[in-house]
Amino acid sequence: MILEKMEVGPLGVNCFVLGCETTLEGVVIDPGGDVDRIVKVVERHGLKIRYIINTHGHFDHVGGNLKAIKAFGAPLLIHENDAAMLGRAAEVARMYGMQGENSPEPNEFLIDGMELAFGHHHMKVLHTPGHTQGGCCLYLEAEHKVMTGDTLFADSIGRTDLPGGSHEQLLSSIRTKLFILPDDVTAYPGHGPETTIGHERCNNPYF
Repeated sequence: MILEKMEVGPLGVNCFVLGCETTLEGVVIDPGGDVDRIVKVVERHGLKIRYIINTHGHFDHVGGNLKAIKAFGAPLLIHENDAAMLGRAAEVARMYGMQGENSPEPNEFLIDGMELAFGHHHMKVLHTPGHTQGGCCLYLEAEHKVMTGDTLFADSIGRTDLPGGSHEQLLSSIRTKLFILPDDVTAYPGHGPETTIGHERCNNPYF
């Protein structure tokens, strides 16, 4: 499987390009900005993007949605609970002294348990509210990988002091949706380095 990570946007969001080496179908996860760079990665691998996916609705993760949709012509997916945030991204960015761009409305909602396919690869949606009410992770069981957005970080967890956040809910989501995965599953967070589920289950200071 093709997997490329790049830090994009003003807050260094990890944007992921995943692709099937056989069919050249792919997905873009969290295009928070710098879409020209994302386009170059997609073109280098010759991918046809099937989905653009937001793990949640914060402005730093959705700021490049509009340009990505124009570039790839792919449908946008986000959980219904975070969909309203897409149209306020620019306003929220200004509150933090940054520039942002509102996102178009999603074409489809992420639903807990749904599966998304790109070529021979499948991702299962894990709804993990707590950082936001619509936060989701994307589990690739066959590849032993999970994209955790801002739910789980290396030796840390997502912040819960923003609107819609809940510390207890986030801990519950991680325990019931992520810590049940095998130890050797690599977790790819929305910021910072990769980790493994086994490491976080045993060493994450929040647990």
